[in-house]
Amino acid sequence: MFRYPSDLSDARWALVEPAPTAWRQARTERALAFGRPPEHDLRDLLDAILYVWHGPPAGWPPRWSQ
Repeated sequence: MFRYPSDLSDARWALVEPAPTAWRQARTERALAFGRPPEHDLRDLLDAILYVWHGPPAGWPPRWSQ
């Protein structure tokens, strides 16, 4: 699997993992008894947020050419 420089290391994920897991658990407990269960990995979601926040790796072409 390709990892971006902005992705969380295993050690950092271990530090922040309880918060999003508790959030998802609370949301699941309050949800109605029908519908689809969550299908996205929380670490992947947080990695995506960090990627957008930090931007693409250095050397990538600009998003919009002028």
